[in-house]
Amino acid sequence: MSKIRRGNYVFLTWSVEHLPRHVHVYKDREFVVKWNLDDWVAMEGEAPRRVIRLLTELVGEGIL
Repeated sequence: MSKIRRGNYVFLTWSVEHLPRHVHVYKDREFVVKWNLDDWVAMEGEAPRRVIRLLTELVGEGIL
């Protein structure tokens, strides 16, 4: 499991997770969104613009 903290959000990924590649996002221990990294869409929940910006940064940095 990979746990990344950025901008008051926690991004969780698992290396042996099912496809498509995705990340679980939490804020204050509350689920925010399950984001599909391959198709760049929400799988569950809704992503605020700030989360999408942070996801873009993390992917750009090669972290996700």
